[in-house]
Amino acid sequence: MNFVKAIVAAGLVAVATPAFAADITGAGSTFIYPVLSKWADAYKKESGNGVNYQSIGSGAGIKQIIAGTVTFGATDAPLKADQLQKDGLSQWPMIMGAIVPVVNIDGVKAGDLVLDGPTLADIFVGKIAKWDDAAIKKLNPNVKLPSDAISVVHRADGSGTTFNFTDYLSKVSPDWKSKVGSGTAVEWPVGVGAKGNEGVAGNVSQTKNSIGYVEYAYAKQNKLTYTALINKAGKTIQPTNEAFQAAASNADWPNAPGYYLILTDQPGDKSWPIVASTFILMHREATDKASSQEALKFFKFAFDKGAKSAEELDYIPMPDSVIKLIEKTWNAEIKS
Repeated sequence: MNFVKAIVAAGLVAVATPAFAADITGAGSTFIYPVLSKWADAYKKESGNGVNYQSIGSGAGIKQIIAGTVTFGATDAPLKADQLQKDGLSQWPMIMGAIVPVVNIDGVKAGDLVLDGPTLADIFVGKIAKWDDAAIKKLNPNVKLPSDAISVVHRADGSGTTFNFTDYLSKVSPDWKSKVGSGTAVEWPVGVGAKGNEGVAGNVSQTKNSIGYVEYAYAKQNKLTYTALINKAGKTIQPTNEAFQAAASNADWPNAPGYYLILTDQPGDKSWPIVASTFILMHREATDKASSQEALKFFKFAFDKGAKSAEELDYIPMPDSVIKLIEKTWNAEIKS
């Protein structure tokens, strides 16, 4: 069973059965489910209290927390401060991952091909149509590139991965921003759609001279050919834990109202340019204060003791400085 199938299967089990003695309930992002379930298992052993999480997607998680049917929601697309205020919610980043372009070109290995943001946007907008285009060759003078047409693969379904990928393209390309823009789903100018990270990766792996985008954890565990990227500082960067953490630590969290911050195109010589975070949503004044308090204990446990299990699953833990900021937010905002 591959990585994504394992996530989906596990998620369905979590929804269909009372996997944990549910003192805390949550719903939303499928991206966070594998590590959240690891944290929940460890927390259950230490505290005796369970977490029942429904891995049903960011949009559904937002709806459930607003409706008050769960203790917390999880989303890869953060809510803006005015919406948090309107719905009486507190929000913070919980865990990070990264998005990488993946290609299928004969003779090109993972990390060989270098792309910059404008060139990547021009490929996905259809302006660059062949691999031996002058813009790509200029960035890769020592890579043998075919003259074949580029086959673009994108998500057919709405997703947090698309939200963050298109946000990055909008930041680095005025042409992309004006013609396509950003969102969990967009009108793609070129290419074929595939459902989920699994669909995009499967299509790229089966189609010569193709390019797509997937979550890094999936690319790594399925041995897909990812590209290097040139970041905001003009440095060529490979996707590594160090590069993801550099992007997060350079992010200006203290001045982001409600932690609304998209971790794309961050400053810093070592920063990977397309990093994403999953955010937790909780009511500031919960109806069930005991569950709310227990949820905060669980998240503190995850921050304090969950970094290793997160890294084992190719997630990026939040930096200590950000965790301290988040704990101050809990004390100030959540009445439990």
